[in-house]
Amino acid sequence: MIRLKNDKEIEGIRKSCRLLADMFKVVIPEVKEGISTKRIDDLCKHFILDNGGKPAWYQENFPGAACVSVNEEVIHGVPSHKKIVRDGDIVSIDVGINLNGFISDSSHTVMVGNVRPQVKKLVEVTRECLAAGIAACIAGNRIHDISKAVYDIAQRHGYGVVYEYCGHGVGLDVHEDPNIPNVPGGGANPRIQPGMVLAIEPMINLGTADVILDEKTGWTVATADGLPSAHEEHTVAVFSDHTEILSDLGL
Repeated sequence: MIRLKNDKEIEGIRKSCRLLADMFKVVIPEVKEGISTKRIDDLCKHFILDNGGKPAWYQENFPGAACVSVNEEVIHGVPSHKKIVRDGDIVSIDVGINLNGFISDSSHTVMVGNVRPQVKKLVEVTRECLAAGIAACIAGNRIHDISKAVYDIAQRHGYGVVYEYCGHGVGLDVHEDPNIPNVPGGGANPRIQPGMVLAIEPMINLGTADVILDEKTGWTVATADGLPSAHEEHTVAVFSDHTEILSDLGL
């Protein structure tokens, strides 16, 4: 069931998203060569707790406040003291905040040091995919219009588009209806309505679209061919005459 939010609920989600954006503005500059993914997670956790929020992933039983995915890891990277960021890596940080019962969700891929040109292009195109998906997210369109906007840009560059995981409704819970795939096709295709709050999140791979789940962690999803993946995500709210990026960093 799709839960349409009223103005009061959207304002609560907006405040949560603003806190999340502020967190990213503090954490992203700290993502440098030599930092561990556990240290990145700690920075996110302490910022959230110090500002009156709760890490939303804890309620999903994820072992961290942040999913920190490096290079070929697509999503749900489990933070570790042993995983050290190296020059040329890309690091995707996916965080949700529960602020007074209102949930925000956003992800950004950080390029560290001397990133190879083809990988830098992957990250830039993934950001273009997110922007295109948001542009298609307007009242009266359908969910698969978002999917097509994301997919068409990625396909134009020959990238693999992850199909096994997708965006989703958000705001009063971590994962709500509807699902928002990045590949158009089968499945539910509801019309986009005012009051929807959605997490749009392209996951774009340099090579194959296929992914594998790490059985050791039970969480981390990586590309099947070991090539890099980028992940960008914003929480947006749909109104009758516009769509607002609630988690915009304002940079």
